[in-house]
Amino acid sequence: MPQKWKNRPPGSNWGEFGPDDQLGRLNYLTEDNTVQAAREIKKGKRFCLSLPLNVPATDATNPRRKPPLLKPVVRGGKTAFNMRIDAFDPGSTQVVSDDAVLLYNQHSSQWDSFAHMGGLFDADGDGVEEIIQYNGHKLVNEAGEPRYGELGAWNLGIEHMAQHCVQGRGVMLNMKKHYGEESRPVSYDDVMYMLDADGIEIEKGDIVCCYTGYADKLIELGSDVPPDLPRTHCPAFNGFDQKLLQWIDDSGMAVLVSDNRAVEYEHGGRPEGMEKGPGLPIHELCLFKLGIHLGEMWYFTEIAEWLAANNRYRFFITAPPLFLPGAVGSPANPVGTV
Repeated sequence: MPQKWKNRPPGSNWGEFGPDDQLGRLNYLTEDNTVQAAREIKKGKRFCLSLPLNVPATDATNPRRKPPLLKPVVRGGKTAFNMRIDAFDPGSTQVVSDDAVLLYNQHSSQWDSFAHMGGLFDADGDGVEEIIQYNGHKLVNEAGEPRYGELGAWNLGIEHMAQHCVQGRGVMLNMKKHYGEESRPVSYDDVMYMLDADGIEIEKGDIVCCYTGYADKLIELGSDVPPDLPRTHCPAFNGFDQKLLQWIDDSGMAVLVSDNRAVEYEHGGRPEGMEKGPGLPIHELCLFKLGIHLGEMWYFTEIAEWLAANNRYRFFITAPPLFLPGAVGSPANPVGTV
């Protein structure tokens, strides 16, 4: 199959895993990688790494995304909740409940697929920037149409991640331990300090997890979460640090996850003097250039504290998304095992 592009973005790895690749660095999660990761299970203790999906409790930090809303399933003109079946089947001794949900895929603990964020780039060499995604894919078909009317990705949807499955070795970076709960962009030098101080080694195919304490704040504040919380509390990667971006690439990590809203520090715009470019450079690097899936707003408090108390930083992680074809993201219900 011929590749879909003539030009690829500087610093990208398009084509490394084949001309039609839609997995990116999930290709590093091989069977051997999973076997090695499973050796991190020493105690069999399991941790839920997801927030309740109704956290955040409001849409204050992102008005485009709402908490889930349970909705009724109707049976015989009535809501099918705690319903006696003998109303429909005389003699039945059973009672049934059913429900539906209106769910924003990226409101709470979540995965970003590569369809979540693309770029404007002249991939076909005609001198005109076009909307393009990882590895030269497009979300629409040749007629310019989404998969399901107004939306739905023909390529790079979350179903590819679901089918590949996500099991591997998690590596915890405990930013909260080193930098507290104050809002702070974390630089390459800061990361190197953490790795050295905690004796952390990141290997090819690792799932790098960042504990900042942001999810703790979401739980603590409940419905009183302020709109500016991402910029007033907790450390996060500085996406405008070029050395940090190069480290993400060079590290060989397969996946990057954080307990905060965007993995990276939300500066509120590009630096002064940067007229054109991404507002979220780590999103561009990972989702558009390198094929590194991002996980956001996971819950790491309990496992991070256990790892620190036991002088460990590695663990086994299982974290598939929903198998929802065409979706650009998905809720996550990951499990960490130590």
